[in-house]
Amino acid sequence: MGGAGLSPFARGAPDNGSVSTTHLPTADPARTARLRDALLAAAFTADGLLDLLGASAYAALARSETVPALRATRGDGPLETLVRLFLLQQPVARARAAAVLPVEDCLTDGWLVPDAADGELLRASVDVRPYGGPEGQDWWIVSDLGCAVGGAGGIAGGGAGPTGVDRSELVLGVGGASTTLAGITVRTPVADALDLGTGSGIQALHAAQHATRVTATDLNPRALHITRLTLALSGAPEADLRQGSLFEPVADRTYDLIVSNPPFVISPGARLTYRDGGMGGDDLCRTLVQQSADRLNDGGYCQLLANWQHVGGEDWRERISSWVPRGCDAWIVQREVQDIAQYAELWLRDGGDHRAGPQEYAARYDAWLDEFEARGTKGVGFGWITLRKSGSDTPSVVAEEWPHPVEQPLGATVRAHFERQDFLRTHDDAALLATRFRLADQVVQEQVGLPGAEDPEHVVLRQNRGMRRATKVDTVGAGFAGVCDGSLPAGRILDAIAQLVGEDPVLLRDRTPEAIRMLVEQGFLLPVAG
Repeated sequence: MGGAGLSPFARGAPDNGSVSTTHLPTADPARTARLRDALLAAAFTADGLLDLLGASAYAALARSETVPALRATRGDGPLETLVRLFLLQQPVARARAAAVLPVEDCLTDGWLVPDAADGELLRASVDVRPYGGPEGQDWWIVSDLGCAVGGAGGIAGGGAGPTGVDRSELVLGVGGASTTLAGITVRTPVADALDLGTGSGIQALHAAQHATRVTATDLNPRALHITRLTLALSGAPEADLRQGSLFEPVADRTYDLIVSNPPFVISPGARLTYRDGGMGGDDLCRTLVQQSADRLNDGGYCQLLANWQHVGGEDWRERISSWVPRGCDAWIVQREVQDIAQYAELWLRDGGDHRAGPQEYAARYDAWLDEFEARGTKGVGFGWITLRKSGSDTPSVVAEEWPHPVEQPLGATVRAHFERQDFLRTHDDAALLATRFRLADQVVQEQVGLPGAEDPEHVVLRQNRGMRRATKVDTVGAGFAGVCDGSLPAGRILDAIAQLVGEDPVLLRDRTPEAIRMLVEQGFLLPVAG
């Protein structure tokens, strides 16, 4: 999760005023610009990092395994120096650092600090990670040391973190959840965007590229400070940074886009601000969804990642759909389900509980299972929720399970999903048959049947873009889809097919609109305007 804590109900959470922002750099504009120029000059970028490390060491670094990267940076070139400083947290001789960086600037602002054991060595005070923007931009994500690779990397137990800050307050960097959210976000130009629970500022950085004004909130003031660093170092405009829980810091504002990678972990406590929301069960994600409509402008989107409980005797689709506020369309996609034992073990490892000793580990494991048992939880789903404030009296709420590979980025696919819902909502069967359609790009047809058979058992249409869906159709549906090139209304095509197969055209017109609606809803057929 890129976001830090959001909930004011976090059990055992520190008082806001006690959260430390010490050991963090400042971002003087002129000095930060010189640092950015030095990083670019040394090719300390996502592409440069891959070229230096190679695919194997690069992938290992994303898994929190640093040995291959240490071996790949045994040289003394500029890029090796920066990787050792900012990614591997290794001390570097002052003279070596000065050959690459504006050292006095970095010491003044606190990006570098003298090594405690040897003043001739310098260390980085934060992790600075190259990150490629969607249009080839070179950005850098700032986070706490030891928190940037592969999520928490098991560092988030009790006690002090690598910087002397309590580990519950540490701010994570780039992880799978944050890149997933960035990939599904609708990127149309907007006036106002909100990054709720900003963490290290990844979503705010993306939003700054297409929003006139960006607001970023977090319960943890340390996260707000780090977001400021991420934006400044990446050359993005400043954001309106506000401290507080959920929508409390922005109760006076509405937005065209809200994104959130919240602390969605369903846990028996709230030890770790970045992951544990502090509300019972999945109440934090439910609250975010339910309160979002009041903070959205008409036509605005709210997009978040979430965990949700699978409760015995309830359909998870109906349960999560019930969260959707009035006047909002929703698309809820479940990407994965874990049983409660798997889920508890995953987050116990994340929190470093496996190093607490057998008895302590067993006690904490028991606490997770007790929590699930008390709530009737049989499993936990993970996925994304997108809301659009349509104002419709007949909202479209789609909840589906889709564990299959998708093509990121999906922002355009998400936007198109809601545009198709608008179309279907306003077209009855007669209007549907009067519409011209075209087959979506890169849809292929597969015929399945016994070898040598005259006719296939069934026909499958398969998308090679976006959600990469596949759906069975009959021969009429396949023939209809194959002819759709935008030149003829659907009804005219059906009349021609009826004549070809010897079927009553009236009956064919009566029974086919349902299949057309399905193909439109899933994105196989696209309405042609005009």
